[in-house]
Amino acid sequence: MRSLILALLAILLALEAVASAPANAQKYDSTSPVCKRNYRWGGEDTDCGYTSMAQCQASASGLAAMCIDNPYYAGPPIDRRPREPGRRPRPVY
Repeated sequence: MRSLILALLAILLALEAVASAPANAQKYDSTSPVCKRNYRWGGEDTDCGYTSMAQCQASASGLAAMCIDNPYYAGPPIDRRPREPGRRPRPVY
């Protein structure tokens, strides 16, 4: 009986250690197409708040930084508003 209690206690302690471990943060934001990687002493960080490569390059100019395409960019938001009945979109020529 005592060994069963010790085993359960060991399992509970192991589960608590796993549950309290820090999670890795996501580096890339999926709403912006371009990211800037800043290289600094002690590591690097990523800033994904740019809408164009030219905007990012202007911000990175003169810094130890590099602009890259965001590998997790989800694309522009989709318009999900319902259309009015009986109306069709105009054709594009």
